[in-house]
Amino acid sequence: MRLRTLAAFIAPLAIATAADAQSVDLTGAGATFPYPIYSKWFSDYAAKAGVRINYQSIGSGGGIRQLSEQTVDFGASDAPMSDAELAKAKGGKVLHFPMVLGAVVVTYNLPGVPKALKLSGVVLGDIFLGKITKWNDPRIAALNAGVKLPAKDILVVHRSDGSGTTFIFTDYLTAASPAWAAGPGTGKEVRWPVGLGGKGNEGVAGQVRQIVGSIGYVELAYARQNKLAYAEVQNSTGAFVAPTIEAITEAAASAAKKLGKDTDYRVSIVNAAGKKAYPISSFTWLLVYQRMTDAAKAKKLAAFIKYALNEGQKSAATLDYAPLPGALTKQLEARAAALANAK
Repeated sequence: MRLRTLAAFIAPLAIATAADAQSVDLTGAGATFPYPIYSKWFSDYAAKAGVRINYQSIGSGGGIRQLSEQTVDFGASDAPMSDAELAKAKGGKVLHFPMVLGAVVVTYNLPGVPKALKLSGVVLGDIFLGKITKWNDPRIAALNAGVKLPAKDILVVHRSDGSGTTFIFTDYLTAASPAWAAGPGTGKEVRWPVGLGGKGNEGVAGQVRQIVGSIGYVELAYARQNKLAYAEVQNSTGAFVAPTIEAITEAAASAAKKLGKDTDYRVSIVNAAGKKAYPISSFTWLLVYQRMTDAAKAKKLAAFIKYALNEGQKSAATLDYAPLPGALTKQLEARAAALANAK
């Protein structure tokens, strides 16, 4: 099954969470990156278990802030919390639960270019630094032999809010572009030298869809939903790779081997080893207090996490995400059980 409209998955959730606020069992907030699949999971789980989950797709930075202030039962982020952020969390120790794998794609609006452009980390770094300003720049042309590129200005579109998608993208640029590493670096929010801001993956996708000559970065599902072109990106072996489920899974394979049962799961998989690995891949995390103040909510949240790690993974590929490796799922199930039993 190919990706259907996001509204098809979000509408049932809106009914479950907005029409009867008194019936909400759990509240969460955070990343827009996993919103399409979280929406489906929350809707399906409400039908299966009768547990209603209200999730605000406000960006990873907002999710971390709300969790830290204890205004939600769980947060969600595509960027793991830093040690400083963990120290500020008012509810004690925060656990990271990787829930699914996804890809950030470099999307662009360039009518007349019939096939996916090939872009390297070095070239992307210079585009987002404002050093490459025309689509027919020789450095882009060199990567795309035989492609007729227009002499058109490049307009960069980036996130305007604190964003895990930005963290993943800038993490890749930092790994692959020395110029970017020496400048803005990695972060949920960075100082963008050029460009327009858009709020959420939705906002960036909307800007790119409307503006000819633009380039941005969004989670794969948003590019496909909006029928946007996206690039093949050069990985650590020099290969140019499209963001397929197989390529995202390949990126996670080496990281999964390093994740023992005592890990805190805060790991980056950008620019991973492997010729077939898509280089802008990432886990996305649920953020949960180890000891929630409400025992009943802790049990409900643990049960949902177990559902998402098992039955929920079966729907990952239909929404352009990659399921977690089986060995990792078993580790996380044990962690969820401990959450339910925490005193």
